[in-house]
Amino acid sequence: MGDPKFPHKTYSTPRHPWEKDRIDSERIIVEKYGLKNKRELWKGQSFLDNFRSQARDLQAKLRNNDPNAQKQYDALIARLNRYKLLGGNATLDDVLSLDIEAILSRRLQTIVYRRNLARTLKQARQLITHGHVTMNGRRVTIPSIMVEGTLEDSIEYVENSPFKDDLHPMRQVIMSNVLPNGEREQKEEAPPERPRGRNDRQGRRGRGR
Repeated sequence: MGDPKFPHKTYSTPRHPWEKDRIDSERIIVEKYGLKNKRELWKGQSFLDNFRSQARDLQAKLRNNDPNAQKQYDALIARLNRYKLLGGNATLDDVLSLDIEAILSRRLQTIVYRRNLARTLKQARQLITHGHVTMNGRRVTIPSIMVEGTLEDSIEYVENSPFKDDLHPMRQVIMSNVLPNGEREQKEEAPPERPRGRNDRQGRRGRGR
């Protein structure tokens, strides 16, 4: 069981920490889903690996006609269906084909942004941690919570939040970017200007001499 003061890690770090291709792909996903750091990505990957491991074990048990395999199979598919990761007629091959983005798309932070409650994914995280969001009538302050399909429509602002007012300036900006079909208008953002350092100023003075 272990000491409660020193809980076990809920994720595994990469075996080879300096692989350039993996680092680049992880950075893209972190930016796409507004994650705080790669630790949150690794936690989602461990969550996904758990489902895949169960699917591989069930494949072997079903081939060997294990009497409890069908019950475990139904429980696994029902759980994935509850999180809207798979449909009701899914197979174990569908479980093995899940990717990390399917898991990250069900995080509370992502759902808050897609429900047009925040301008950006970063702001969605801030609203959650500051206690402006409720789910199923209860305040939630953890952005990484996996949202079940039946609870998705219950996500909204808390009753005393200033953002609950439709006339709030932030709400006006959000709704101005929402298309008639309910999707968010994608605008290209200019890359941030690199800050000028001391060496740049010295270099310009040297070139002007």
